[in-house]
Amino acid sequence: MAHLTAEPIDPAALLAEARRDGDGGLALFVGVVRNENEGRAVSRLEYEAYGPMAERELEAIAERLAREHEGARVLMKHRVGSLAIGDVAVVVVASAPHRDEAFAACRQGIEEIKAKVPIFKHEFFPDGGSVWVDPCAPHAHKSENR
Repeated sequence: MAHLTAEPIDPAALLAEARRDGDGGLALFVGVVRNENEGRAVSRLEYEAYGPMAERELEAIAERLAREHEGARVLMKHRVGSLAIGDVAVVVVASAPHRDEAFAACRQGIEEIKAKVPIFKHEFFPDGGSVWVDPCAPHAHKSENR
């Protein structure tokens, strides 16, 4: 399964793909591009990734979560390229026989993506400035161009 895509992500399609007849719980996280970050207006984002490494890490996360959360299946997709305000940037779906496992696997999935996967976010501002956001520290910036 490809986890990175330059195409828009359809959360409903990923949810349908994750569902199995024995699952009583489906949990869904959808991350979208917002129009501000840390009090500063944002006009768009660009995501870049080292594809092979990011794909391997996303697959490892999904496999580990399936082992750690009984009966869970985790699917995830992350956009790369230029995204507008309101675009879906990342989707994590977890299915499991029970809701506790589905919720826990979904939450852990997005947290691990943010902490471990080499996907880099470049924020662009209406004034022409931009900043690279550290992928492993959501509130820390690596460099800023003004």
